[in-house]
Amino acid sequence: MALFRSPETGAAPASRGRILLVEDDPDLAYFATHVLTRYGRFTVTHTPDPATAVALAADGSYRLVFADLDLPVMSGLELIAALRRQAPGLPVVLLVPAALSACPTAALRASRPDVVLAKPVPADDLLAAAASLMGDDQADGEPVRSPG
Repeated sequence: MALFRSPETGAAPASRGRILLVEDDPDLAYFATHVLTRYGRFTVTHTPDPATAVALAADGSYRLVFADLDLPVMSGLELIAALRRQAPGLPVVLLVPAALSACPTAALRASRPDVVLAKPVPADDLLAAAASLMGDDQADGEPVRSPG
């Protein structure tokens, strides 16, 4: 399974922390990685595989996980449970269909994600969730925002 890691160049500002993105939709994964890397200055590791995500989270180097609800092999809710066992203090943002965020199920509430974001997720919402859960709502004295 190939992982995508955001590029790090000498010209870029230092990373504000590592984020693990678990998303099987390649377009959404690309969008989220681009926004979080370019505008949020986070280092993002993407995998579409929940089992790989649990193994990666075990090393303790990630400060946040963004996870899709509808993943192959294991649901996002099952992934949250596995992450809570493996890395109990690791915050999780769950990405769900818009209709589900408006009327969450008992299973969704029971899984207790730190934040639930409805797809399609606006860039500003990705950035705000990351900054808030990582305890950093500003970067270099400026609010973290996507362009325009």
